[in-house]
Amino acid sequence: MGKRVVLDFYKFLEKSKILKIYEKILEESIDKDNLPKHIAIIMDGNRRTAEIYGKDKYYGHYLGAEKVREVLRWARELGIKVVTLYAFSTENFNRPKEEVNKLMELFEKKFYEIADDKEIHKYKVRVRAIGRIHLLPENVQKAIKYAENKTKNYNNFFVNIAIAYGGQQEIIDAVKKIAWKVKIGEIDPEDIDKELIDKHLYTSDLQYPNPDLIIRTSGEERISNFLIWQSSYSELYFCDIYWPLFRKIDFLRAIREYQRRHRRFGK
Repeated sequence: MGKRVVLDFYKFLEKSKILKIYEKILEESIDKDNLPKHIAIIMDGNRRTAEIYGKDKYYGHYLGAEKVREVLRWARELGIKVVTLYAFSTENFNRPKEEVNKLMELFEKKFYEIADDKEIHKYKVRVRAIGRIHLLPENVQKAIKYAENKTKNYNNFFVNIAIAYGGQQEIIDAVKKIAWKVKIGEIDPEDIDKELIDKHLYTSDLQYPNPDLIIRTSGEERISNFLIWQSSYSELYFCDIYWPLFRKIDFLRAIREYQRRHRRFGK
């Protein structure tokens, strides 16, 4: 009952002018010359949102998928070049089979939708999936290739969907590629350094491969095997709101908090 009251309160605020006024104040406080170039988001809280509504888990995942388009627009309007979204981890395959199957159906649908989205093409957004894509069903792999091929020539903005993804697994895959090159004599073991590993990660082709800011919704405060190599010096921002209920003011607050911090990079 308590959660439902909170949801009703959020709905009330959405309809009121107070939220819009606060949103405007936040937006004006953002320094456009000090924006993160790459934002990564751990989209957590879909299933708990479904519980609030008294619906099944799929309904929460559906709402979460719908939220993506909105958040990508907020980022693009601010001029943030790269957004990486944590959609499905390698560990998520261990969830109930019915839930995984429904998620795969949703991923297939959404990759086709984003590939044909007019805004994606208008603003020249490149869409990519990162992770162990071969673990996904063939229909999902086909939808991913469709989205990647339709946007492969764009370079104004970049959206990475981390799916069948694990940060430790990404490093393992990079090490395997390097080990093979050592084996065939292409690389000397003494040549292995940070830069070489960087070049073999899923994000290696990005101009800004390392996220400046990582946002996690739902109140959980952990990284959950997400971009663990790339996030060495990322700023972390945790907010209590569940992903499907994530609002523009929550997004702007994260940006504002990022701008208040002094990034030292170990210096």
